[in-house]
Amino acid sequence: MLVLTRRIGERLRIGADIELVVLDVRGRDVRLGVSAPSDVAIHREEIYLKIQDNNRAAALGQPGLTDALARAPRELRRRKPEPRAKDGTQCARRSAR
Repeated sequence: MLVLTRRIGERLRIGADIELVVLDVRGRDVRLGVSAPSDVAIHREEIYLKIQDNNRAAALGQPGLTDALARAPRELRRRKPEPRAKDGTQCARRSAR
């Protein structure tokens, strides 16, 4: 673990795209600002852990999900091809009503 000392207004860079700024220090509380690309997820640790728990629970709550995903390509190969129109193009599916 890297341990750094920073004062208010000082910055820390992580790679080329992520920047941390110390905004305020009050007693034992430190306010940080984070600038990062929108595709980088930033969460407080307790929120991150809750997301991980929910993801695990969702995966476990889907019995047979792994098997279903493994069977999906075989099922797609077994499907009958869509009917063709006289001009050789595929016919549009009728919507289920």
